[in-house]
Amino acid sequence: MLLSALTALFMALGYTLGGSGGAVIALLVAAGMNLFTFWNADRIVLSMHHAREVDAASAPEFYNLVAELAQRAKLPMPRVYLIDEPHPNAFATGRDPQHAAVAATTGLLSMLSRDEVAGVMAHELGHVRNRDTLIMTMVATIAGAISMLANFGLFFRGGHNENGNSNMIATLLAVIVAPFAAMIVQMAISRTREYGADAAGAEISGNPRALASALAKISGRAEMIPNPVAERNPAAAQLYIVPVHVSELFSTHPATEKRIAALEDIAQDMGAPAIATPRQRASALAPAAPAKRRSSALDPLRRD
Repeated sequence: MLLSALTALFMALGYTLGGSGGAVIALLVAAGMNLFTFWNADRIVLSMHHAREVDAASAPEFYNLVAELAQRAKLPMPRVYLIDEPHPNAFATGRDPQHAAVAATTGLLSMLSRDEVAGVMAHELGHVRNRDTLIMTMVATIAGAISMLANFGLFFRGGHNENGNSNMIATLLAVIVAPFAAMIVQMAISRTREYGADAAGAEISGNPRALASALAKISGRAEMIPNPVAERNPAAAQLYIVPVHVSELFSTHPATEKRIAALEDIAQDMGAPAIATPRQRASALAPAAPAKRRSSALDPLRRD
């Protein structure tokens, strides 16, 4: 429903700027852009992050962990990528489960325990199973097209209206309101998909506590460690397991505390103990002291 609303908004903006012909052109452009991203989104995203593909030989611990989770989720084995960045994050991409890819940064793998990494990658496989990767790519494409169309309308239409001031006002309102409305719809879609992926990740990994602990740790570090890709391409922020920016009002993700609370409810339904107290969450956000056991299961990956 929300995706249809976004497409309708695109067409309405096209109609305002170009009449019925403009609406048809806008629909054709939206269809063309969605078709292009359907086939190319995974390559674009992975190239943007300079991700390198790994296998059982080059990163055995990480690759085998993803393979185990994919088997639990009854999904085809996705392609597995590493991103050599200290920023802790992960994402999934691909047009369907048969052409999916999952990626994680080396910063995330070095920060989390094996169970926490499993929770994060289960969350990403939840996106794949729910086909969120395709949905959010289409959403980002249409929202970007709305902004592009609004800019064209502002610069090339605003001063050439033959129907008087009323048409001028309608055009100005359209080009100002449409991008903001598109952003709101985009955030609404993204937030619902994150809750769904958290629930799927808890089911796939069987450990809501580990996913919640990982979310607490990652959200505490994500703001402190630069993310060059997100700084160059802010639209990439919606891909990650936690948002790059902490402002809940304009975030593509729900607040981390709300996600942890939802995972606590899932843990209780599964008969598991409560996930984390506020004190435990604060402790998770504090700088971690070096320890011999830290991410020992992933030590071969760090050496790679």
